[in-house]
Amino acid sequence: MKGYSTHEVAEVLGLPTSRILGWTRSGLLTPERDPSGAYRFSFQDIVLLRAARALLDAHVPAKRVHAALTALRGQLPVGRPLSAVHIAAVGDRILVRDEDSVLWEPDSGQLTMDFAVAEVAERAEPIARRALEKASGAHDMSADDWYDSALDLEAVSIERASEAYRRALELEPDHADAHLNLGRLLHEQRRLDEAEAHYRAAAAADPEGGRAQYNLGVLLEDRGRPREAMEAYRAALARDGLLATAHFNLSRLLESSGQAAEALNHLAEYRRLVEPRG
Repeated sequence: MKGYSTHEVAEVLGLPTSRILGWTRSGLLTPERDPSGAYRFSFQDIVLLRAARALLDAHVPAKRVHAALTALRGQLPVGRPLSAVHIAAVGDRILVRDEDSVLWEPDSGQLTMDFAVAEVAERAEPIARRALEKASGAHDMSADDWYDSALDLEAVSIERASEAYRRALELEPDHADAHLNLGRLLHEQRRLDEAEAHYRAAAAADPEGGRAQYNLGVLLEDRGRPREAMEAYRAALARDGLLATAHFNLSRLLESSGQAAEALNHLAEYRRLVEPRG
């Protein structure tokens, strides 16, 4: 059930399947394969192929397109729906902008493209809806199967993705990643009570991971509970000291509470993690 078939990708992009297969076999991207050996594309793969189409149609050399897509793949935001992203070429820069107007420059060179990922998501939505409807009638779907389906659905329908995460949790109530992602979707919808409950469930189900505690810290800040947020950020860092933004957020809260020395320590750690090494 995971991903989109070659035919479905061709339907979304309005291209013949031969062109999709040709680009894939040339190494532009490496989708997974199902048990029969057929390609299964993620929504991110579709976004990259949409970018490839624009670049190749603008007669950008294939080698240059491959380099651009490799860079672009590494710069697309993680943990937020890709449908909020806009990709454009401005002069000699590829720019990726999300809903917070954060900019990345994943590549350089004279490139030509300009599209909102939401346009791709709109075309993919009917396919994702059909997949969910088909899956809903299946009796052999595991919690991980529902989780994988939810990941694909996030890009095109938050409502249907949430439904799939809930189905995963019905089968496996301690599925940490399903709790975490469902909590994030609820958080984005400002359904804070529900989101907090899922973040706490994710943290309990995965006591070694720091992401749920980090997300919980962000939510507690949103709820005006800074002391509890600091505790959550500390818990996140105790599990994963490489969470740079947890260091930054904790530093900011410590400074505002008059704990300047500890704030500077966390700010220094944040800078160490994010600044390029010379």
